[in-house]
Amino acid sequence: MASIAGIISKNGKGNNGNSTARELGKMLKLMRHRGPDNTIIRTLTDDRGAVGANETNLTPNRTYCTEVGSSPYILFDGELYNERSERKSDVALFKAFYDAYGKDCFSRLEGSFSCAIIEEDEVILARDHVGARPLFYGSENGSFCFSTEMKGLVDHLRFNIQELAPGCIYSTKEGLKKFDPFVPEVLEVGDLKEATNTLRELVIEAVRKRMDGVGGVSLSGGLDSSIVAAVAKEFNSDLRLFTGTIQKAPGPDLENAKIMAEFLGMEHHVYMISDSDIIDFIPEAVWYLESFDEDCISGIISNYYVSKMVKEYTNCILVGEGADELFGGYRMVLKNPNVKNDEHRDQLAQRLLDIAYNTALRRLDRAWMSNGINYQTPFLDAEVVAFSQKIPMAWKIYGENQVEKYILREAFRDMLPEKIANREKLRFAMGVGTDDVMDELISQKIDPKEIEQRPNGAYGLPFASFKELYYYDEFLRVFPPAYEKQTVRWDPFK
Repeated sequence: MASIAGIISKNGKGNNGNSTARELGKMLKLMRHRGPDNTIIRTLTDDRGAVGANETNLTPNRTYCTEVGSSPYILFDGELYNERSERKSDVALFKAFYDAYGKDCFSRLEGSFSCAIIEEDEVILARDHVGARPLFYGSENGSFCFSTEMKGLVDHLRFNIQELAPGCIYSTKEGLKKFDPFVPEVLEVGDLKEATNTLRELVIEAVRKRMDGVGGVSLSGGLDSSIVAAVAKEFNSDLRLFTGTIQKAPGPDLENAKIMAEFLGMEHHVYMISDSDIIDFIPEAVWYLESFDEDCISGIISNYYVSKMVKEYTNCILVGEGADELFGGYRMVLKNPNVKNDEHRDQLAQRLLDIAYNTALRRLDRAWMSNGINYQTPFLDAEVVAFSQKIPMAWKIYGENQVEKYILREAFRDMLPEKIANREKLRFAMGVGTDDVMDELISQKIDPKEIEQRPNGAYGLPFASFKELYYYDEFLRVFPPAYEKQTVRWDPFK
């Protein structure tokens, strides 16, 4: 994982290459948490601007994120799983694809990425279809700027900031357009038993190919992270397990995480989050998250403190994110009485996957990368995603009791304790215990009735609660008001 950034004059020759390089250095410093080991800055010819990146040292094949020796200059944040020679790095593989196929290369790439390509007369930005790696851009005052996180752009873009949507290319010559996703060939579904066996094999393979450099598993105690931990142990029994919970009111996830860790016989580390941890972290949570959405703020807290604990042992970890979107885990949406039929449920499930980068993945990305921890998401593997979309919804939310993620449970039931295999899905913050304390703590900072006088943000986004009003005030301390528009919500029934 890395952070990338660039400042390029839109009118050819810029003002001063050294000055631009210093400005780029400031941008990268604001994102140093995403790549604390190496910083690379490259000035462009004719003082057109500068580009650069922060890197995290992982393995020899996965550390480097730049190819800036000569044009086209390449900045690449992510991992690729296409076949390549043994020692070819991800960024070198990406450059080979771009050299061979131009902009058509993005539809051929298997992996998770955001990237920038700087040609002599064009800048190209691209982001994969899941969108775990963020990328923002815009033009003001004669310069085109881009940055992995919004905070890198606050001194350059006050109004015209855009987030590059997943599955899109932006070109300074051709504008914004979508590209076709990479879709691997996967087996047909067959009957339920065959589909269950195929799913099991695909998930195991997805974990296997992400083991390079991994030192642990983030274990919430839920079904998804428990499956990842059980599979990962088959490849490396020395991995550590990491869990976070609220100190004064531990959520149900802690008990389940302990059950799973004991079942696997693996070393287990638990961070007990105190009230002061939460209150002290709120300004940083808003700054790292770049949002004031209350669900995301509640969700980032545990991930942040767990990632801080993980940093003592490793800088690469496996997580269970993505299974809810693929296998019917959002019971409050997919099992809602307003769902008309399985076709409607399929549409909602696809939409949940489409907007995951603005909800679950945003929280995940910003929390882990706040401490420079590279997170691997086996459930978002291209083959797992492709096969999941062939599975009938009736096998995901199953039977008269509407058991969510049924086929996933059955695929790994023999590798899990019975309580874990059968446990019901909880919202992340509810499982950790964050929901039980946030109202109490934030009401000590702001009068809950204040929302009656200030129900909306500067650009009209309504606050979901008084907590968001407090988070919003913190947001405006570090971001221009126009950045509010990058906080996105979705109501599936409106």
